[in-house]
Amino acid sequence: MRAITYSAFGPAAEALSLTEVETPTVKAGEVLVRLHLSGVNPSDVKARAGGRPGVPKPPFPQIIPHSDGAGVIEAVGAGVPPSRVGERVWIWNGQWQRPFGTCAEYIALPAAQAMPLGDHSFETGASLGIPALTAAHCVFGGGSVEGKTLLVSGGGGSVGFMAVQLAKWAGARVIATASAGPSTDQAQAAGADLVLDHRSPTLADDILQATSGNLIYRAIECEFGANIDTLATVMAPCGTIAAYGSAVNMAPTLPFGPLLFKAITIDIALIYILPAPERAVAIDHIHRALAEGALTARVHKIYELEDTAKAHEAVEAAHRYGAILVKTA
Repeated sequence: MRAITYSAFGPAAEALSLTEVETPTVKAGEVLVRLHLSGVNPSDVKARAGGRPGVPKPPFPQIIPHSDGAGVIEAVGAGVPPSRVGERVWIWNGQWQRPFGTCAEYIALPAAQAMPLGDHSFETGASLGIPALTAAHCVFGGGSVEGKTLLVSGGGGSVGFMAVQLAKWAGARVIATASAGPSTDQAQAAGADLVLDHRSPTLADDILQATSGNLIYRAIECEFGANIDTLATVMAPCGTIAAYGSAVNMAPTLPFGPLLFKAITIDIALIYILPAPERAVAIDHIHRALAEGALTARVHKIYELEDTAKAHEAVEAAHRYGAILVKTA
């Protein structure tokens, strides 16, 4: 089969190669998926570039990148119902702690990691995985948000866009932050009740003015270090900050006093290692929202398999307004 591989860290154009590799065979408990699309996430790009802390070299001799994807099950291993053959699926953790991910024509992986896609498009399926699971866990990790006010930073980004949709579907009031321009438009399109400029020097006051002084129940945060002082001001007592990123400041200094006297919970989300019961809850929310037409994915661009390096470069360049996908079929 055709696959994109790398064996050493480096720039996308140098590290990634279009290669012929052996088509995988299914083991007990696995499914073989004929992939149609592979999703490219920032974590995939960082892994290929050698940007993960404490990982000085690739953990496997040859790696097929990407965790997310969508396709059709072509074969099943022992213990998997034969009725799953022909099922359209979306994939999570395709390349987590294993060498061969979704940037190939086929992938064999545990059956539980191939989720029913139904009649939804492969574009939607390949855009779920990391973004949708992160959004669902960060929104619903503390239970129902109906009638609550949530703050979603980066409301125009891949996770933020889905978090806004899921929170609104669940009956929350959503204040989002974004940069002016297309990102604000994205957050508004997702259904945010109000979108504020994340660069505002008075952001905390802007948020409190928007809530008439009422404090935030739960924050979904993409830049924890950069925004922690604002969050300490606007969070309600016993509120939760669900943080999934902090790229601007990976070693923040916390205003512990204000956080302490509000008993703020800081919930750091890493979707790859989410325990099975919590993952099941997140997947259930995703599937129900999809079924009700309340969750959509936006695709920025689809690249051919041989242009995967350009897809990685597009993710690195940012300023995208939707998923970056690679055509594998």
